[in-house]
Amino acid sequence: MSDTPDPAPPTSTHENSFDTEDPAQPEADQTGASRAGLWLRGAAVLAIIVIALTALAMLAGQSLPERTGPPIENISVERTALEPGRITLTLRNTGPDAVTVAQVAVNDTFVDLVGAADPIGRLGSQTITLDYPWITGQPYLVSMLTSTGLVIEHEIPAAVATPAPGVAFFGLMALLGTYVGIIPVLLGMLLLPVMRRAGTRAVRFVLAVTVGLLAFLIFDGTSEGFKLATASSGAFGGGTLVVLGAAIAFLTLTCIDRYLRGRRRRAGARGASELSLALMISIGIGLHNLGEGLAIGSAYAVGELALGAFLVIGFTLHNTTEGLAIIAPLARRRTPLLTLLGLGLIAGAPAILGAVLGAGVDNREISALLLGVGVGAIIQVIIQIAPSLRTEGRSDLDPLVLVGVGVGILLMFLTGLVVPA
Repeated sequence: MSDTPDPAPPTSTHENSFDTEDPAQPEADQTGASRAGLWLRGAAVLAIIVIALTALAMLAGQSLPERTGPPIENISVERTALEPGRITLTLRNTGPDAVTVAQVAVNDTFVDLVGAADPIGRLGSQTITLDYPWITGQPYLVSMLTSTGLVIEHEIPAAVATPAPGVAFFGLMALLGTYVGIIPVLLGMLLLPVMRRAGTRAVRFVLAVTVGLLAFLIFDGTSEGFKLATASSGAFGGGTLVVLGAAIAFLTLTCIDRYLRGRRRRAGARGASELSLALMISIGIGLHNLGEGLAIGSAYAVGELALGAFLVIGFTLHNTTEGLAIIAPLARRRTPLLTLLGLGLIAGAPAILGAVLGAGVDNREISALLLGVGVGAIIQVIIQIAPSLRTEGRSDLDPLVLVGVGVGILLMFLTGLVVPA
Protein backbone atom coordinates (compact mmCIF):
# COMPACT_ATOMS: atom_id res chain seq x y z
CA MET A 1 0.00 0.00 0.00
CA SER A 2 1.41 3.35 -1.04
CA ASP A 3 1.45 6.44 1.26
CA THR A 4 1.10 8.76 -1.69
CA PRO A 5 -2.12 10.82 -1.25
CA ASP A 6 -4.83 10.49 -3.81
CA PRO A 7 -4.72 13.20 -6.42
CA ALA A 8 -7.38 15.95 -6.07
CA PRO A 9 -10.33 15.50 -8.35
CA PRO A 10 -10.19 17.62 -11.46
CA THR A 11 -11.96 20.96 -11.20
CA SER A 12 -14.66 21.48 -13.73
CA THR A 13 -14.74 24.77 -15.52
CA HIS A 14 -18.52 24.51 -15.64
CA GLU A 15 -18.72 24.13 -11.84
CA ASN A 16 -16.52 27.20 -11.31
CA SER A 17 -18.67 29.28 -13.54
CA PHE A 18 -21.78 28.08 -11.71
CA ASP A 19 -20.34 29.01 -8.31
CA THR A 20 -19.64 32.59 -9.38
CA GLU A 21 -23.22 33.27 -10.43
CA ASP A 22 -25.30 35.61 -8.19
CA PRO A 23 -27.99 33.42 -6.57
CA ALA A 24 -30.10 36.51 -5.80
CA GLN A 25 -30.43 37.43 -9.46
CA PRO A 26 -33.24 34.95 -10.29
CA GLU A 27 -35.14 36.05 -7.17
CA ALA A 28 -34.84 39.72 -8.18
CA ASP A 29 -36.10 38.90 -11.67
CA GLN A 30 -39.04 36.98 -10.21
CA THR A 31 -39.88 39.82 -7.79
CA GLY A 32 -39.80 42.38 -10.60
CA ALA A 33 -42.00 40.20 -12.78
CA SER A 34 -44.51 39.64 -9.97
CA ARG A 35 -44.71 43.39 -9.27
CA ALA A 36 -45.26 44.13 -12.95
CA GLY A 37 -47.99 41.51 -13.06
CA LEU A 38 -49.62 42.99 -9.95
CA TRP A 39 -49.65 46.47 -11.50
CA LEU A 40 -51.17 45.08 -14.70
CA ARG A 41 -53.90 43.24 -12.79
CA GLY A 42 -54.63 46.40 -10.76
CA ALA A 43 -54.88 48.51 -13.92
CA ALA A 44 -57.19 45.96 -15.52
CA VAL A 45 -59.51 45.90 -12.49
CA LEU A 46 -59.55 49.70 -12.38
CA ALA A 47 -60.44 49.84 -16.07
CA ILE A 48 -63.32 47.39 -15.51
CA ILE A 49 -64.63 49.50 -12.62
CA VAL A 50 -64.49 52.72 -14.71
CA ILE A 51 -66.30 51.05 -17.63
CA ALA A 52 -68.96 49.60 -15.32
CA LEU A 53 -69.60 52.93 -13.58
CA THR A 54 -69.83 54.75 -16.93
CA ALA A 55 -72.30 52.21 -18.26
CA LEU A 56 -74.32 52.37 -15.04
CA ALA A 57 -74.53 56.17 -15.24
CA MET A 58 -75.70 56.05 -18.84
CA LEU A 59 -78.25 53.33 -18.06
CA ALA A 60 -79.61 55.17 -15.03
CA GLY A 61 -79.97 58.37 -17.01
CA GLN A 62 -82.07 56.58 -19.61
CA SER A 63 -84.13 54.27 -17.38
CA LEU A 64 -84.90 56.37 -14.29
CA PRO A 65 -87.60 59.08 -14.43
CA GLU A 66 -86.90 62.76 -13.96
CA ARG A 67 -87.40 64.25 -10.50
CA THR A 68 -91.00 65.32 -9.99
CA GLY A 69 -92.24 68.30 -8.03
CA PRO A 70 -91.35 72.00 -8.05
CA PRO A 71 -87.77 73.07 -8.72
CA ILE A 72 -85.46 73.49 -5.73
CA GLU A 73 -83.93 76.94 -5.91
CA ASN A 74 -81.21 78.22 -3.63
CA ILE A 75 -78.76 81.03 -4.21
CA SER A 76 -76.32 82.72 -1.84
CA VAL A 77 -74.53 86.05 -1.98
CA GLU A 78 -70.76 85.52 -2.08
CA ARG A 79 -69.74 89.16 -2.26
CA THR A 80 -71.37 92.54 -1.74
CA ALA A 81 -69.77 95.68 -3.18
CA LEU A 82 -71.20 99.13 -2.55
CA GLU A 83 -70.42 102.18 -4.68
CA PRO A 84 -72.23 105.55 -4.62
CA GLY A 85 -75.77 104.90 -5.87
CA ARG A 86 -75.03 101.26 -6.72
CA ILE A 87 -75.04 97.83 -5.01
CA THR A 88 -73.29 94.93 -6.74
CA LEU A 89 -73.99 91.35 -5.64
CA THR A 90 -72.11 88.21 -6.69
CA LEU A 91 -74.53 85.28 -6.56
CA ARG A 92 -73.80 81.55 -6.40
CA ASN A 93 -76.35 78.82 -7.15
CA THR A 94 -76.01 76.27 -4.34
CA GLY A 95 -79.14 74.28 -5.24
CA PRO A 96 -79.73 71.43 -7.71
CA ASP A 97 -81.81 73.42 -10.23
CA ALA A 98 -81.10 76.49 -12.33
CA VAL A 99 -82.27 79.82 -10.90
CA THR A 100 -83.31 82.96 -12.73
CA VAL A 101 -83.47 86.23 -10.78
CA ALA A 102 -86.49 88.08 -12.16
CA GLN A 103 -86.76 91.10 -9.86
CA VAL A 104 -84.97 92.59 -6.85
CA ALA A 105 -86.31 94.78 -4.08
CA VAL A 106 -84.28 96.77 -1.55
CA ASN A 107 -86.20 97.50 1.67
CA ASP A 108 -89.46 96.55 -0.10
CA THR A 109 -88.77 98.92 -3.03
CA PHE A 110 -88.25 97.32 -6.44
CA VAL A 111 -85.11 98.60 -8.17
CA ASP A 112 -83.57 98.43 -11.62
CA LEU A 113 -81.00 95.65 -12.02
CA VAL A 114 -78.42 94.74 -14.62
CA GLY A 115 -76.89 91.30 -15.27
CA ALA A 116 -79.74 88.89 -14.41
CA ALA A 117 -80.81 87.90 -17.92
CA ASP A 118 -79.58 84.29 -17.96
CA PRO A 119 -80.39 81.41 -15.57
CA ILE A 120 -77.68 80.49 -13.03
CA GLY A 121 -76.77 76.80 -13.33
CA ARG A 122 -75.77 74.58 -10.43
CA LEU A 123 -72.61 75.95 -8.73
CA GLY A 124 -72.61 78.73 -11.31
CA SER A 125 -72.19 82.39 -10.41
CA GLN A 126 -73.66 85.65 -11.65
CA THR A 127 -73.07 89.32 -10.83
CA ILE A 128 -76.03 91.68 -10.66
CA THR A 129 -75.92 95.45 -10.18
CA LEU A 130 -78.72 97.37 -8.43
CA ASP A 131 -79.32 101.09 -8.91
CA TYR A 132 -80.12 102.29 -5.41
CA PRO A 133 -79.11 105.46 -3.50
CA TRP A 134 -77.99 103.79 -0.26
CA ILE A 135 -76.92 105.78 2.81
CA THR A 136 -73.76 105.03 4.78
CA GLY A 137 -74.38 103.18 8.03
CA GLN A 138 -77.97 102.21 7.24
CA PRO A 139 -79.13 98.55 7.16
CA TYR A 140 -80.69 97.16 3.98
CA LEU A 141 -82.62 94.00 3.13
CA VAL A 142 -82.23 92.80 -0.45
CA SER A 143 -85.09 90.53 -1.61
CA MET A 144 -84.48 88.58 -4.82
CA LEU A 145 -87.58 87.26 -6.60
CA THR A 146 -86.91 84.24 -8.84
CA SER A 147 -88.83 83.34 -11.99
CA THR A 148 -90.87 80.77 -10.02
CA GLY A 149 -91.95 83.31 -7.38
CA LEU A 150 -89.51 82.27 -4.63
CA VAL A 151 -88.09 85.14 -2.54
CA ILE A 152 -84.47 84.85 -1.36
CA GLU A 153 -83.25 87.52 1.05
CA HIS A 154 -79.82 88.97 1.78
CA GLU A 155 -79.13 91.39 4.63
CA ILE A 156 -76.60 94.25 4.61
CA PRO A 157 -76.25 95.12 8.34
CA ALA A 158 -74.57 98.49 7.77
CA ALA A 159 -73.87 99.95 4.33
CA VAL A 160 -70.31 101.19 3.78
CA ALA A 161 -68.46 101.97 0.56
CA THR A 162 -66.26 99.12 -0.64
CA PRO A 163 -62.62 100.26 -1.00
CA ALA A 164 -61.60 100.63 -4.63
CA PRO A 165 -58.74 98.27 -5.56
CA GLY A 166 -55.56 100.05 -6.53
CA VAL A 167 -51.91 100.51 -5.71
CA ALA A 168 -52.64 102.69 -2.68
CA PHE A 169 -55.21 100.26 -1.26
CA PHE A 170 -53.08 97.15 -1.68
CA GLY A 171 -50.10 99.08 -0.31
CA LEU A 172 -52.18 99.80 2.78
CA MET A 173 -52.98 96.10 3.13
CA ALA A 174 -49.29 95.22 2.77
CA LEU A 175 -48.44 97.73 5.50
CA LEU A 176 -51.15 96.24 7.72
CA GLY A 177 -49.75 92.73 7.15
CA THR A 178 -46.30 93.99 8.13
CA TYR A 179 -47.63 95.55 11.33
CA VAL A 180 -49.57 92.48 12.48
CA GLY A 181 -47.27 89.78 11.05
CA ILE A 182 -43.58 90.48 10.50
CA ILE A 183 -42.87 93.08 13.21
CA PRO A 184 -44.50 91.20 16.14
CA VAL A 185 -42.77 87.92 15.24
CA LEU A 186 -39.34 89.57 14.99
CA LEU A 187 -39.91 91.34 18.31
CA GLY A 188 -40.62 88.02 19.99
CA MET A 189 -37.43 86.54 18.55
CA LEU A 190 -35.37 89.20 20.36
CA LEU A 191 -35.64 87.02 23.46
CA LEU A 192 -33.17 84.51 21.98
CA PRO A 193 -30.11 85.83 23.93
CA VAL A 194 -32.05 85.35 27.17
CA MET A 195 -32.99 81.82 26.13
CA ARG A 196 -29.36 80.92 25.47
CA ARG A 197 -28.43 81.70 29.09
CA ALA A 198 -31.30 79.68 30.51
CA GLY A 199 -30.92 76.19 31.96
CA THR A 200 -32.25 72.94 30.54
CA ARG A 201 -35.45 73.02 32.59
CA ALA A 202 -36.09 76.61 31.57
CA VAL A 203 -35.73 75.71 27.90
CA ARG A 204 -38.09 72.77 28.36
CA PHE A 205 -40.55 75.12 30.08
CA VAL A 206 -40.41 77.53 27.12
CA LEU A 207 -40.99 74.63 24.73
CA ALA A 208 -44.05 73.72 26.79
CA VAL A 209 -45.22 77.34 26.58
CA THR A 210 -44.73 77.05 22.81
CA VAL A 211 -47.00 74.00 22.73
CA GLY A 212 -49.62 75.98 24.65
CA LEU A 213 -49.34 78.89 22.22
CA LEU A 214 -49.72 76.59 19.22
CA ALA A 215 -52.61 74.70 20.83
CA PHE A 216 -54.47 77.98 21.24
CA LEU A 217 -53.79 78.82 17.58
CA ILE A 218 -55.35 75.49 16.62
CA PHE A 219 -58.51 76.34 18.54
CA ASP A 220 -58.54 79.92 17.25
CA GLY A 221 -57.99 78.91 13.62
CA THR A 222 -60.56 76.11 13.77
CA SER A 223 -63.28 78.27 15.30
CA GLU A 224 -62.61 81.12 12.86
CA GLY A 225 -62.55 78.72 9.92
CA PHE A 226 -65.89 77.12 10.82
CA LYS A 227 -67.41 80.55 11.42
CA LEU A 228 -66.36 81.66 7.95
CA ALA A 229 -67.56 78.37 6.46
CA THR A 230 -70.98 78.82 8.10
CA ALA A 231 -71.25 82.33 6.63
CA SER A 232 -70.19 81.12 3.17
CA SER A 233 -72.43 79.78 0.44
CA GLY A 234 -71.61 76.19 1.28
CA ALA A 235 -71.41 75.35 -2.40
CA PHE A 236 -67.91 73.95 -2.09
CA GLY A 237 -68.17 72.07 1.17
CA GLY A 238 -68.57 74.64 3.92
CA GLY A 239 -66.98 73.33 7.10
CA THR A 240 -65.51 70.41 5.17
CA LEU A 241 -63.03 72.87 3.63
CA VAL A 242 -61.50 73.48 7.06
CA VAL A 243 -60.98 69.75 7.61
CA LEU A 244 -59.68 69.29 4.06
CA GLY A 245 -57.17 72.12 4.44
CA ALA A 246 -55.98 70.73 7.78
CA ALA A 247 -55.51 67.24 6.34
CA ILE A 248 -53.59 68.51 3.29
CA ALA A 249 -51.25 70.63 5.41
CA PHE A 250 -50.68 67.89 7.98
CA LEU A 251 -49.82 65.26 5.38
CA THR A 252 -47.63 67.65 3.39
CA LEU A 253 -45.60 68.74 6.41
CA THR A 254 -45.32 65.14 7.58
CA CYS A 255 -43.75 64.22 4.22
CA ILE A 256 -41.37 67.18 4.50
CA ASP A 257 -40.46 66.14 8.04
CA ARG A 258 -39.70 62.56 6.96
CA TYR A 259 -37.48 63.88 4.18
CA LEU A 260 -35.58 66.19 6.53
CA ARG A 261 -35.16 63.42 9.09
CA GLY A 262 -33.64 61.18 6.45
CA ARG A 263 -31.14 63.87 5.55
CA ARG A 264 -30.30 64.44 9.22
CA ARG A 265 -29.67 60.74 9.78
CA ARG A 266 -27.26 60.69 6.88
CA ALA A 267 -25.54 63.87 8.07
CA GLY A 268 -25.66 62.99 11.77
CA ALA A 269 -25.98 66.64 12.83
CA ARG A 270 -28.04 67.59 15.89
CA GLY A 271 -27.89 71.28 15.07
CA ALA A 272 -29.63 70.60 11.79
CA SER A 273 -32.42 68.87 13.74
CA GLU A 274 -32.96 71.93 15.94
CA LEU A 275 -32.98 74.26 12.95
CA SER A 276 -35.41 72.00 11.10
CA LEU A 277 -37.79 72.09 14.03
CA ALA A 278 -37.59 75.90 14.15
CA LEU A 279 -38.26 75.96 10.40
CA MET A 280 -41.32 73.75 10.74
CA ILE A 281 -42.65 75.98 13.53
CA SER A 282 -42.12 79.03 11.30
CA ILE A 283 -43.99 77.36 8.43
CA GLY A 284 -46.89 76.39 10.70
CA ILE A 285 -47.18 79.88 12.16
CA GLY A 286 -46.81 81.40 8.68
CA LEU A 287 -49.72 79.37 7.35
CA HIS A 288 -51.80 80.44 10.35
CA ASN A 289 -50.89 84.09 9.72
CA LEU A 290 -51.86 83.68 6.07
CA GLY A 291 -55.39 82.72 7.13
CA GLU A 292 -55.39 85.47 9.77
CA GLY A 293 -54.37 88.04 7.15
CA LEU A 294 -57.18 86.86 4.88
CA ALA A 295 -59.70 87.42 7.66
CA ILE A 296 -58.30 90.89 8.42
CA GLY A 297 -58.30 91.99 4.78
CA SER A 298 -61.81 90.65 4.17
CA ALA A 299 -63.18 92.34 7.28
CA TYR A 300 -61.66 95.67 6.29
CA ALA A 301 -62.92 95.42 2.71
CA VAL A 302 -66.55 95.08 3.85
CA GLY A 303 -66.26 97.77 6.54
CA GLU A 304 -66.25 95.43 9.55
CA LEU A 305 -62.78 96.44 10.75
CA ALA A 306 -61.43 99.89 11.56
CA LEU A 307 -57.68 100.38 11.19
CA GLY A 308 -55.85 102.28 13.88
CA ALA A 309 -53.24 102.24 16.61
CA PHE A 310 -55.35 100.01 18.87
CA LEU A 311 -55.57 97.34 16.18
CA VAL A 312 -51.81 97.36 15.60
CA ILE A 313 -50.99 97.27 19.33
CA GLY A 314 -53.44 94.43 19.90
CA PHE A 315 -52.02 92.25 17.15
CA THR A 316 -48.44 93.11 18.15
CA LEU A 317 -49.05 91.87 21.70
CA HIS A 318 -50.87 88.80 20.41
CA ASN A 319 -48.35 87.76 17.73
CA THR A 320 -45.14 88.59 19.60
CA THR A 321 -45.57 85.30 21.41
CA GLU A 322 -45.24 83.53 18.05
CA GLY A 323 -41.63 84.75 17.80
CA LEU A 324 -40.92 83.10 21.15
CA ALA A 325 -42.23 79.81 19.76
CA ILE A 326 -39.77 79.97 16.84
CA ILE A 327 -36.62 80.57 18.91
CA ALA A 328 -37.42 77.97 21.59
CA PRO A 329 -35.66 75.07 19.74
CA LEU A 330 -32.61 77.29 18.98
CA ALA A 331 -31.62 78.05 22.57
CA ARG A 332 -28.72 75.57 22.50
CA ARG A 333 -27.09 76.54 19.22
CA ARG A 334 -25.58 79.58 17.55
CA THR A 335 -27.78 80.65 14.66
CA PRO A 336 -26.70 83.25 12.07
CA LEU A 337 -28.62 86.51 12.09
CA LEU A 338 -29.74 86.08 8.48
CA THR A 339 -31.15 82.64 9.31
CA LEU A 340 -33.14 84.09 12.21
CA LEU A 341 -34.41 86.87 9.97
CA GLY A 342 -35.46 84.31 7.36
CA LEU A 343 -37.38 82.29 9.96
CA GLY A 344 -39.16 85.46 11.09
CA LEU A 345 -40.13 86.35 7.53
CA ILE A 346 -41.42 82.83 6.86
CA ALA A 347 -43.69 83.14 9.91
CA GLY A 348 -44.78 86.77 9.52
CA ALA A 349 -44.73 87.66 5.81
CA PRO A 350 -47.73 85.46 4.85
CA ALA A 351 -49.90 87.93 6.79
CA ILE A 352 -49.13 90.47 4.03
CA LEU A 353 -50.21 88.09 1.28
CA GLY A 354 -53.31 87.15 3.27
CA ALA A 355 -54.36 90.78 3.84
CA VAL A 356 -53.94 91.63 0.14
CA LEU A 357 -55.85 88.54 -1.03
CA GLY A 358 -58.55 88.98 1.59
CA ALA A 359 -59.19 92.60 0.63
CA GLY A 360 -59.12 91.90 -3.11
CA VAL A 361 -60.92 88.55 -3.32
CA ASP A 362 -63.11 88.43 -0.16
CA ASN A 363 -63.99 84.76 -0.64
CA ARG A 364 -65.04 83.01 2.57
CA GLU A 365 -64.45 79.52 1.15
CA ILE A 366 -60.79 80.33 0.39
CA SER A 367 -60.36 81.88 3.83
CA ALA A 368 -61.84 78.81 5.54
CA LEU A 369 -59.63 76.46 3.52
CA LEU A 370 -56.45 78.38 4.34
CA LEU A 371 -57.33 78.66 8.01
CA GLY A 372 -57.69 74.88 7.97
CA VAL A 373 -54.26 74.63 6.33
CA GLY A 374 -52.80 76.61 9.21
CA VAL A 375 -54.50 74.33 11.75
CA GLY A 376 -53.13 71.16 10.13
CA ALA A 377 -49.63 72.61 9.95
CA ILE A 378 -49.63 73.56 13.63
CA ILE A 379 -50.90 70.10 14.67
CA GLN A 380 -47.93 68.55 12.88
CA VAL A 381 -45.54 70.98 14.56
CA ILE A 382 -46.87 70.10 18.03
CA ILE A 383 -46.29 66.41 17.28
CA GLN A 384 -42.66 67.23 16.50
CA ILE A 385 -42.15 69.29 19.66
CA ALA A 386 -43.80 66.77 22.00
CA PRO A 387 -40.77 64.42 22.38
CA SER A 388 -38.62 67.35 23.54
CA LEU A 389 -40.91 67.92 26.52
CA ARG A 390 -39.98 64.66 28.26
CA THR A 391 -37.11 64.54 30.72
CA GLU A 392 -34.50 61.95 29.73
CA GLY A 393 -34.96 58.77 31.72
CA ARG A 394 -38.53 59.57 32.79
CA SER A 395 -41.75 58.26 31.29
CA ASP A 396 -44.02 60.90 32.80
CA LEU A 397 -44.08 64.64 32.15
CA ASP A 398 -42.46 67.11 34.50
CA PRO A 399 -45.19 69.16 36.27
CA LEU A 400 -43.32 72.26 35.06
CA VAL A 401 -44.08 71.20 31.49
CA LEU A 402 -47.81 71.01 32.22
CA VAL A 403 -47.67 74.43 33.82
CA GLY A 404 -45.87 75.76 30.73
CA VAL A 405 -48.60 74.47 28.39
CA GLY A 406 -51.22 76.17 30.54
CA VAL A 407 -49.21 79.40 30.63
CA GLY A 408 -48.97 79.38 26.82
CA ILE A 409 -52.73 78.94 26.38
CA LEU A 410 -53.48 81.63 28.96
CA LEU A 411 -50.96 84.02 27.41
CA MET A 412 -52.54 83.73 23.97
CA PHE A 413 -56.02 84.13 25.43
CA LEU A 414 -55.14 87.29 27.39
CA THR A 415 -53.29 88.95 24.49
CA GLY A 416 -56.17 87.98 22.19
CA LEU A 417 -58.57 90.02 24.32
CA VAL A 418 -56.91 93.26 23.21
CA VAL A 419 -57.31 92.45 19.50
CA PRO A 420 -60.30 94.50 18.24
CA ALA A 421 -61.40 91.97 15.65
